[in-house]
Amino acid sequence: MKHVNWGVLSTAKIGLNKVIPALQGSRRGVVAAIASRDGARAEEVARRLGIPRFYGSYEELLADPGIDAVYIPLPNHLHVAWSIEAMKAGKHVLCEKPIALDSRDAQRLVEAARLHPRLKVMEAFMYRHHPQWLKARQLVAEGGIGKLRTVQSLFSYSNLDPHNIRNQADIGGGGLMDIGCYCISLSRFLFGSEPRRVIGIAERDPAFGTDRMTSGILEFEGGTATFTCSTQLAPYERVNIFGTEGRIELERPFNAPLDRGCKVLHQRGATVTEHQVDVCNHYTIQGDLFAEAILNDTPVPTPLSDAVENMRVIESLVASVSRGAWV
Repeated sequence: MKHVNWGVLSTAKIGLNKVIPALQGSRRGVVAAIASRDGARAEEVARRLGIPRFYGSYEELLADPGIDAVYIPLPNHLHVAWSIEAMKAGKHVLCEKPIALDSRDAQRLVEAARLHPRLKVMEAFMYRHHPQWLKARQLVAEGGIGKLRTVQSLFSYSNLDPHNIRNQADIGGGGLMDIGCYCISLSRFLFGSEPRRVIGIAERDPAFGTDRMTSGILEFEGGTATFTCSTQLAPYERVNIFGTEGRIELERPFNAPLDRGCKVLHQRGATVTEHQVDVCNHYTIQGDLFAEAILNDTPVPTPLSDAVENMRVIESLVASVSRGAWV
């Protein structure tokens, strides 16, 4: 194999607008098919995006012998079930975050993956593969800010559509699951460990029942991480990383622009350095890295164990909100 033939389960917006175009521009992947429960919708999308094959059910796509791997951007409550079905069909799986509804659900996927050891399965936290994040982590690891002490992150957007899956509590909607998961993931990524305890507060939408604003504190052995995420605030994203001797700031940590490069602001003492990062697409990088793991039979960049640990922190924060105490 010289490339991976991708199949996409569902016509979700993130797939159509971001991931499919990124995979079509990758070196190691070809988007060969797309499926929807609405056959006409699948056909329309396939013709518009230049995808060769389309199916009116997910089962039909999984039965296609020409598909090597599937990308799953389904609603959160369907992630584990369809990832398992894909593995049963012999397909590698790249599944959108969060990987599950809770850590028990995520562990079920881990156990299913053990039954298919030749298949690659990964949670699609694309931000981790962007060069700006690799640079930030490198600076931290090399002592560029002294000893890492605290990380502050904010991620918000405004979405009041009652039909949007992010505003449906029973299928895993809400700010913490949708974007707070990034704030948790990046904190674990930078500290290189798991938090010892967490505490959170949340404000719920009276109509949707979802958390429309959640703030949390994660206590690590070496410091803390604080964050706020919201589905009903002015759109904004920023990450600040502080150490005993300096700091790092990422202006577009999650939605890196495609029309210009990013910069990593690094201050050590009185010296401020702007590290310029060329324009790139982190979805394309993610797709190529996953494809290379398949083609070379090497480990995926982010193991499923990381996804389980992220879910454990998320559910601990949910428990903390409920109890009003550290967990």
